[in-house]
Amino acid sequence: MSNPASKARILVVEDDETIRESVAAALRDAGWTVQAVEDGEELEAQLRSFRPHLVVLDWMLPGRAGPTLARVVRSESSAAVVMLTAREAVEDRLQGFDAGVDDYVAKPFVMAELVARLRALLRRIGAVPAVIEVGDLVVDEQGAVAMRAGTRLELTATEFRLLLHLAHHRDRVLSSAQLLSQVWGYDEYADNLVQVHISALRRKLEAQGPRLIHTERGLGYVLRAPS
Repeated sequence: MSNPASKARILVVEDDETIRESVAAALRDAGWTVQAVEDGEELEAQLRSFRPHLVVLDWMLPGRAGPTLARVVRSESSAAVVMLTAREAVEDRLQGFDAGVDDYVAKPFVMAELVARLRALLRRIGAVPAVIEVGDLVVDEQGAVAMRAGTRLELTATEFRLLLHLAHHRDRVLSSAQLLSQVWGYDEYADNLVQVHISALRRKLEAQGPRLIHTERGLGYVLRAPS
């Protein structure tokens, strides 16, 4: 079975190269197919060729601003739109919603929050399945429930987020640094935090069957169905 998250296509439109590349890299790390462009002209070309499920759109772009381009997206595709903006005035947000924006993320933002908001929106529009199966493990993202071999797992909120992230990236090795950034939203290195939660999660999973979370020494962790 292929990674379910990889089916979602996201277009990032941001003229600041540093922000554009960091967002694109984070979204690729989250398992999605990503294209990143810097203006409205490239946006229109990608709507036709890339056909994104979701567009991450900066408000302050050269030429045509975000709300104008949101209308372009609405008229030419069925993609959802998330606006990145430092503008907090109610009238600005209303202008965006009138243009068809689905959600806002305020600058500066934590990358883990952006990923979580995009995943929730993709799930609502049907681009990401709400239930992920890995062998006899079933992870229900919408219901925040995980079951193995028909038995519900009693997980903490953090353990569930960690398991969900691993499930979205099944068969892919994730480093401790990636997990810290994408699950906890931390930029600082704290390997022991990941190890403690991986160990606790393993104990609960392995109470119901063979090992699912494997350690790739020197690389990280991977969720893999038993062969």
